[in-house]
Amino acid sequence: MDTTCTHCHNPDPTGSTLCVPCTTRLTGQLQQLPRMFAGLGMLLAPSMATGQGRGGKGGPAPLPIDDRMFDHRQEFDVVYAWLSAVHDARRLQGPRLTGDALTRLHTAVAGLLAHMPWIVLWPGAHDLATEIGDLHRNASSIVDPDPRPRGRRIGHCQSIDPSGTICGAVLWLAPGEQVVRCDWCSMAWPPATWMQLRAWQAESAAA
Repeated sequence: MDTTCTHCHNPDPTGSTLCVPCTTRLTGQLQQLPRMFAGLGMLLAPSMATGQGRGGKGGPAPLPIDDRMFDHRQEFDVVYAWLSAVHDARRLQGPRLTGDALTRLHTAVAGLLAHMPWIVLWPGAHDLATEIGDLHRNASSIVDPDPRPRGRRIGHCQSIDPSGTICGAVLWLAPGEQVVRCDWCSMAWPPATWMQLRAWQAESAAA
């Protein structure tokens, strides 16, 4: 008898909590997470900033690490949490996750994939698929940006947050638009600011 997938709400002839397409998607997302985690690590490069903002006096401040990349990497803790939840639900000993962060993530992903035949029947499968999907989408927006045509590349966003860290996201002038808006911090850069923007980019590159 057909059931309804708890994730996509489409009919499912297998009687599972998670239908075959949703299971396939979840499996693929899990398999891609270690690569995305490593990609975020590569973006943990020091960024230039001035202690008083771009209009301040004095030379560049020390090179801080972009804390937002740390925050995004911490979001991957949800993978460990779900593996622990699966072990608890199956009354198994807690998972052993050792080594560096990437090794632990590989282990957690492998653990969830190994339990997938059970997960697709588990009432918690919908929540698991939702949270892994959100994590995958957030990470891919940074390490795998939308491949569709984005217009003219202007450079890197030079807005500075309250901690004195430069945004650094790639700026694109969308087709038909006159103002560049940063996809990361939402800073708007009208044409009148582009000359100064290039000067700041050159300053950061030279430093």
